[in-house]
Amino acid sequence: MDLTFVDILAAQKAISGKVVRTPLLPSRFLSETAGVPFHLKMETMQPTGAFKLRGATNAAQNVDPGTNTLTCCSTGNHGRSVAYAARELGLKAVICMSSLVPKTKIDGVRALGAEVRIIGTSQDDALAECRRIGNEPGVADISPFDDPHVIAGQGTIGAEVLEDLPDLRTLLIPLSGGGLAAGVALAAKTINPGIRVIGLTMDRGAAMHASIAAGHPVEVPEVASLADSLGGGIGLENRLSFRMCRDLLDDIVLVSEEEIYRGMQALYYEDSHVAEGACAVGIAACLAGKLPDLEGPVATIITGRNVDMNQFTSIVSGQDILLGDYLLKGAAYAP
Repeated sequence: MDLTFVDILAAQKAISGKVVRTPLLPSRFLSETAGVPFHLKMETMQPTGAFKLRGATNAAQNVDPGTNTLTCCSTGNHGRSVAYAARELGLKAVICMSSLVPKTKIDGVRALGAEVRIIGTSQDDALAECRRIGNEPGVADISPFDDPHVIAGQGTIGAEVLEDLPDLRTLLIPLSGGGLAAGVALAAKTINPGIRVIGLTMDRGAAMHASIAAGHPVEVPEVASLADSLGGGIGLENRLSFRMCRDLLDDIVLVSEEEIYRGMQALYYEDSHVAEGACAVGIAACLAGKLPDLEGPVATIITGRNVDMNQFTSIVSGQDILLGDYLLKGAAYAP
């Protein structure tokens, strides 16, 4: 299936009143740092704390009649959104997650009444269980990224950003399985073909980046990261998001754990936002000088407030962080 902007407009209608039309806020600090107007699309204001609610809600509205259960594999935010959408429709939810998912995200999914199954040590392990469940009668499997309704739902962000800021020149999008990047890039480039869209991700375990470099979907080792929501594979049988990201993204920029750490600190101290490392990648790249010659105005997406507050407190106070077997040396924030 090829998606078009018409699908995104249909998604806008389907999710209207069910998700929040979030504000686009200017950042004085980032504008001064980048040398061009810099804006933040505040998806942390969604009821589930992340943009994933858009795609999950649109997909849930389009399941086959007779569906009684929604399932998905998730690193946290998609599972929470599918659980929320299922509850709103009176359906059961079964969410498959790996042992790398932080406890706070697992607890958040369970709090919405969903059954959580912890499977293996990678997103690929969780995906295999999800696909097995999805073959059962009455069950709809909602992919976190490779589903046309999910991609169209995430694309509504791009439409909103361009409605609020028609002269936008650059969009910085957190990149994982590609559902967000594919949908937002499709919307943005349909409205303004000259806009530059850049995917941002961590430099360890970035499956979409490795897949585009290889020319086809590949598996990568999954490791603990401050940007845990960007982890996991894209699926070797990926139908949509790989091709769309390959064709629509102008560039992909990688950032280190140290750079993500500083990005999270800056977002907190300069703009007073508590958010996951996965959405701080654009800020991290900007602060690290990895986005030279940015054309403005610029916007990025701030999403994921379901953070491990113990870890977050350690980051903003400059303490060391242990990520699996990798010791990330902390440092006090200095603008």
